[in-house]
Amino acid sequence: MSCSAPADQPVDRPVDGAADRSAVPASAVRRRPWRTAALLLGVLAVLPASALTACDGGVRGTPGGFGVRDPYFPKLGNGGYDVRHYGLTLAYEPGGHRLTGTAVITARATQDLSAFDLDLKGLTVEKVTVDGEAARWNRAGQELTVRPRDEVSAGGTFRTTVRYSGTPVTVTDPDGTEEGWLRTGDGALALGEPTGSMAWFPGNHHPSDKASYEVSVTVPEGLTAVSNGELRSERTAHGRTTFVWRTAEPMASYLATLAVGRFEVSRSVTDDGLPVCTAVDPALAADSRAVLAELPEIVAWEEKTFGPYPFSSTGAIVDRLDGLGYALETQNRPVFPGAPDTGTLVHELAHQWYGDSVTPESWRDMWLNEGFATYAEWLWDEDHGGDPAQRTFDALYDGSWFDADADGGGEQGAEAMWAFPPAKPPGAAQLSDSPVYLRGAMVLHKIRQKVGDEAFLGILRGWAAAHRHGNADTAGFTAYVEKRAPGEDFSGIWRDWLYGDGKPDRP
Repeated sequence: MSCSAPADQPVDRPVDGAADRSAVPASAVRRRPWRTAALLLGVLAVLPASALTACDGGVRGTPGGFGVRDPYFPKLGNGGYDVRHYGLTLAYEPGGHRLTGTAVITARATQDLSAFDLDLKGLTVEKVTVDGEAARWNRAGQELTVRPRDEVSAGGTFRTTVRYSGTPVTVTDPDGTEEGWLRTGDGALALGEPTGSMAWFPGNHHPSDKASYEVSVTVPEGLTAVSNGELRSERTAHGRTTFVWRTAEPMASYLATLAVGRFEVSRSVTDDGLPVCTAVDPALAADSRAVLAELPEIVAWEEKTFGPYPFSSTGAIVDRLDGLGYALETQNRPVFPGAPDTGTLVHELAHQWYGDSVTPESWRDMWLNEGFATYAEWLWDEDHGGDPAQRTFDALYDGSWFDADADGGGEQGAEAMWAFPPAKPPGAAQLSDSPVYLRGAMVLHKIRQKVGDEAFLGILRGWAAAHRHGNADTAGFTAYVEKRAPGEDFSGIWRDWLYGDGKPDRP
């Protein structure tokens, strides 16, 4: 007996789950056996892959889990497979705000799979195949559950193709900021931290699963499409231009970006031969020129400080997005919603080492991104005629930094910095709060005080090298520091500065 639709058809299920079954009297269920079966099928229809068992006699694997139980985004990501490559073929029409896409996802199964999930928010799925065979699929919220015709064996590589289209959505984060697919005056900008990438392509959208990318984007002639990595081709025909971008190094999906609009594109190389590509909205070109001219110098300084640059190109995207309120360290090519200043450029480029190459294992480890990039700003200032890092540390500790900084928030900002420890944000809404950034940087300065400048720089470079193009967590970092300085006792730093509540006593 078949328990689903034919293999080339979707299996519909309500997005918000099944109706409440508790309102059905037990006597009614006993009198109507057919209703019991119907209710059971209704429940099965809304369950994700991890709760389903294979119905087909020839499929003996188990479903991959939906969500990887991230502490702050438990439904994000999926189990049972590891993505190796995303091939995205997209077309975008700004006038109608319509995105058409085909995603080819190459992955390795980590278990025998009868079904697996992909993260996709909004958009309409039209067809799904696995290794060229039509697959059954259904959706519930952000989960796209795929049931291949045949079991995928553990260790085997398989290719899932998803055709989709529609109006991509903007995602509002728990902290109130926006990401996902953002409309601009002449196109769109796709940003993904922490969950927005699922708004424009299906995938395993958790930072623990990194992959290479090729993104082909077709837009109306006269517009430019900019993504991560290097431009492989550009071709115009029949009033449309197709741009193909390739990212060879592993990338977490939240670092993927796509900017569509009118840009002034500049290409050059650093003194060491590293390709540089910047794309700037013409209205912001004059205000951005001087700071972007510093980019090669900043990369050279960061290589000296943090070790070899981890990617095959660098650059920036500067677009007009009034009210966005943040820049983002999108891989190879950070995004700025307006003309950047030097400090912000230093910060986002430092993320190429800390966050992009060494990516957090879960969102609880966010301070490993932001604390490091913030401390990079302190080190840059120290080396370029600004305040020594110790003075910045002291100003933060006594609160005077908040009085001096126009955006610091005064006494309220000083109190907020001690609201929680950097390694234990209380929730998703606090992942970008000042303790993660500023107290995170203070943890690094305490390590520097303990081991001295030379050993500290060795730790910075060694950490970036040890986890290059991989993932890491806070426990791994503390263990690494202790290994690099075996004669030192870091327990007080971990207890009071990294994990401790409240303001630590000054030693």
